[in-house]
Parts: sequence; structure tokens; C-alpha cells
Amino acid sequence: MSASVVTYSAEAGDGGARIEEDGGSCLELAGVPIFRTDFCRGHPAYREPPPSTMLNPHLPPEILDYTVDLLYDKPATLKQCCLVSKSWVPRTRRHLFADINFNSFDDFEAWKKTFPDPANSPAYHTRSLFVGFPRSVTAADAEEGGWILAFSRVVRLELHTHPYHNPEASLIPFHNFSPALKSLRVVNLLPRSQVFELVCSLPLLEDLNIQEYQMDEADYGKIGFQPLTSPPLTGTFELDTKAAGLVIRRLSDLPGGFHFRELVLTWRNEEDLRWFMELVAGCSDTLECFDIWKTMRSTFLQFLHLDQCLT
Repeated sequence: MSASVVTYSAEAGDGGARIEEDGGSCLELAGVPIFRTDFCRGHPAYREPPPSTMLNPHLPPEILDYTVDLLYDKPATLKQCCLVSKSWVPRTRRHLFADINFNSFDDFEAWKKTFPDPANSPAYHTRSLFVGFPRSVTAADAEEGGWILAFSRVVRLELHTHPYHNPEASLIPFHNFSPALKSLRVVNLLPRSQVFELVCSLPLLEDLNIQEYQMDEADYGKIGFQPLTSPPLTGTFELDTKAAGLVIRRLSDLPGGFHFRELVLTWRNEEDLRWFMELVAGCSDTLECFDIWKTMRSTFLQFLHLDQCLT
């Protein structure tokens, strides 16, 4: 069968379409090929359609940002957004990597393997960082090219270890950790003297949370230096330890003192009450809220006395 082509002119108002009649394999409309699907693979007239490409959704940047921001707490949906278009990836990464948890040594290694170049890692988007195995962090990690410096915009840092599984952990790599850091929580960290050195290295620190910080007199004397400056400490102070007096005394020795607006304290023994009173007195000009929890039986008169001192 000889092929014949019927061409319709644009003047006829049909958009300049043409039909190949050698089996009806192709129709072009306004220069765009439209392939027929009424032939099976293997038929002489069958033609493979051109590979499809993902369309790039054109949305105003402010609409795209607003839409993605609404999904900040839905990681599964955010991951799907990354598949829509490359232009959606930067905004979704901002939320996907906002909260990072390193719970083990394997987590550190996996991060380093996935993002070998710290300068191009998504750590820039992280606002909250949990490190559950500080002993795995080395001095090299805090040097130029190390992964720690990549977390330059962290606002909240939590360092957490088990007192029996990880008895020693150096906090020096976390000194001056992030210029934006305002909240620090430490749990069961040793050597204990390094905690206050870390606090003094964070110039914008406002909130401090110390949990189960079992400090003794000998350890208190091992503070490595006398700081010339100290952070503002104007936010919330949470304390739950068997050595509350030593912690409060060390905070009182800071050059700038403390000016907390909120106190959340756990009362473990009778001696704690005296130190709590000193802490409240030190924050008398700034204190707005005071919560006390007890882990022992106490009399109503003791709590009443504390309440009268606040008034």
C-alpha cells in the first residue's frame, strides 16, 4: 500500500494538521505528534510514544513557601514534596532537617557517610540537635571541615548520656558550638566540671536545663578556668539533681550572675530548700514563674514558707 499524506491548510482553521494514512500511526496537531494507542506492540504500525518528562510546577515562590511550611510537622508528606520538583527541595529540606537526633555512634557514621562534605550538608537547616552519645564526638569533628561546624544555626542543643554506659565525655568540641544557640539541656554528663565551661562558651544562652547532675565537692573544685564573661541566662532554668546547692553556687559565681524569668526545680532533700531560696533571691528582679516539684514527703509549712518568700 502506497503511503498517502493528506495535508490540511492552516487557512482552513484546523491548525495545520496532517494525517499519515499508512496505517494511521501518527497524528500531528499544530506540530505536536499525538500517537495512536489502538495498535499493540509488535504491530508494524505501532510507534513508541516519546519519553514523558516531569512538568515543573510554576508557583509563585511565596505560595510555594507557604504551602510547604504548613506541612512542617508531616515528614512523610514533605518527602513526597521533594519528588514533585527540584524547585521544591530546598524549602522541604528546611523542615525535614530542622530536628536532628544522634542517638548512637552508628548515627554519627551514617550522617558522615551520607553527607561527606559538611559544607554541602543539610545541617544548615537544623534548629534542634540531640546528641545521645557525646563520647563519639572528637576534637577533629569541631575543626575546620568537621561536621560540628556545619550545624551553625542550631538554637537548641541537648547532650544526653547514660551514667553507666558512657562515664566520660569531653564537651570541649561543643564550645562555641553555634552562634545562635539559646537553649542547652544536659543529662548525666561527665566530667561534670565541663558543663559550666560549656555554659560560659555560649554567649547567647538563655535557657539552661541540668538533669541528674550529681556533682560532689571535689569535682566542684576542678573547674578549669575562671570565666571573664557569661551568657545572659534570662530564660528558663530547670534543675533536677542531688547536688542542687553546688550547681546554684557555681551559677552565682558567674561574672554576670543569672536573671532567669522562670524556674522549674525538683526538691530532693531539706538542704535544697535553702539553695532554692538563694536562687529565687538572685532572680528577684526578673522572676515571673516558679514551679517546684518534690521527690520526697514535705510538709505544707515548708511550701508555704517558700511561697511567702516569693511574695
